[in-house]
Amino acid sequence: MLDFPRWKIASIIGVLFIGILLAIPSLMPESTARSLGLGWAPKINLGLDLAGGSHILLEADTADVSKTRLSAMEDTVRAAMRKATPAPIAIGDISTANNALTFFVRDSGQLDAAVDLARTLTQPVGSTGQRDWNVAVVDSTRIVMTQTQGGIDQFVDQAMTGAVDIVRKRIDALGTKEPTIVRQGTDRILVEVPGFSDPAELKALIGKTAKLEFKLVDTTADPAKIAAGQPPIGDQILKMQTGAPIAVNSQAIITGTDLKRAQQSYDQNNLPAVAIDFNSRGSRSFAETTQANVGKPFAIILDGVVLSAPRIDEPILGGSAIINGSFTPQSAQALAISLQSGALPIALKTVEERTVGPGLGADSIHAGVIASTIAVVAVVVFMFVTYGRFGVYANMAVIINVFVILGAMALLNATLTLPGIAGFVLTIGTAVDANVLINERIREERRRGRGVIQSVELGYKEASRTIFEANVTHAIAAFIMLILGSGPVKGFAVVLLLGIATSVFTAVLFTRMMVALWLRRARPQAIHI
Repeated sequence: MLDFPRWKIASIIGVLFIGILLAIPSLMPESTARSLGLGWAPKINLGLDLAGGSHILLEADTADVSKTRLSAMEDTVRAAMRKATPAPIAIGDISTANNALTFFVRDSGQLDAAVDLARTLTQPVGSTGQRDWNVAVVDSTRIVMTQTQGGIDQFVDQAMTGAVDIVRKRIDALGTKEPTIVRQGTDRILVEVPGFSDPAELKALIGKTAKLEFKLVDTTADPAKIAAGQPPIGDQILKMQTGAPIAVNSQAIITGTDLKRAQQSYDQNNLPAVAIDFNSRGSRSFAETTQANVGKPFAIILDGVVLSAPRIDEPILGGSAIINGSFTPQSAQALAISLQSGALPIALKTVEERTVGPGLGADSIHAGVIASTIAVVAVVVFMFVTYGRFGVYANMAVIINVFVILGAMALLNATLTLPGIAGFVLTIGTAVDANVLINERIREERRRGRGVIQSVELGYKEASRTIFEANVTHAIAAFIMLILGSGPVKGFAVVLLLGIATSVFTAVLFTRMMVALWLRRARPQAIHI
């Protein structure tokens, strides 16, 4: 137990030295670290409650869900009937009124096939036996597909799961560190971004649905009917950014799912724009459409608003395009991020937003530093008075442990929150527990009349089992908080787990090395402990 070869001593000192070095940049002001050439070094991130930032609570717009599902099912039904085998099924008079999709089967002999095909387009809802759409026949040749509440609830649940991932991608593209993005309840998402002080800009980015569509403009539509809101069959009326109405085909040529890349760029007039590249399917579809419609305009539509409607002067075969629409460089960049991350599967509205100023964080950090300093001083004095030389070794372990925890947090790019500071102070207090157990066990062995070497060796050996079991139980509790918790709870758990690991290393291995080196050098006949 007290045998320490040179390689082991070098390893322990090396690990602690690296931990201290990693902690130093986090203790410096950012400007000082850059001036010393340490701007590249990993640093501890400060959470929203310490660094300030933006807090936004998003809620799903469930009122729009039925409309979205009806539109999607209409496109699905059209495509499925057109591709039906052994022969396409001709349908017409499609309506999406009264929360139901209704369509007419032109050939009554194909009615059964159309019903069976429509039912294959529905999905089961959990294990209830219910489906997300009910399919019924009315008036002999008319099929009605009605949404079920279970289907709507299932769609919202799945859409919210996808929305969380997309929101996370959009925020990660900003380069922010350690944002908190968690789902709350069935239809809400909490977003907290430390260091990002403009909630309006953040809201504009993550709240944008970013549903991109390319559709042909119907140049034959009657302007009077367009102004009256009466689109021709197969068309829909949308608005330009100027507010002017325009008739476009209901069927999209390309959607956001056909994009491969989107990035902020500039158009031929050197104005901010968004350059997009299509995937293979989108490139093929865009090339075929532009080849067949030279001289006709097509509309670039974002979230139901026509950004522009350029004319197709020649076939576009390169699989890329430029979106322009009175952008600023910032808005073009935000749109590019939104398109690159994908469209939100469900519309989100902001129900709460606020900016958290760094003043509270500065006060919290100051209070945390004072509390940590008091804790360290109190522990150091107590250990020295109680255990003498062995208390000095324990104090060295406590001080080194503080730096090693900070170094480990910096290396893991962890975030320090206000509860994390509480966990940090708690770790300092418990860091000497192992040394108290060891020292008391050494005292006990000395009272039994054992020699110095044997007492120290038995003290470390017998106390190590208890130390290990006690810290395992703490680690289990902290690990559960880390897995199941979020935000402040997770911040507390991270610091606690790191503190448990580093305190065992410093309080047991480091102090045992120091004691072993002292005994080897001094060979005392008695110890005061």
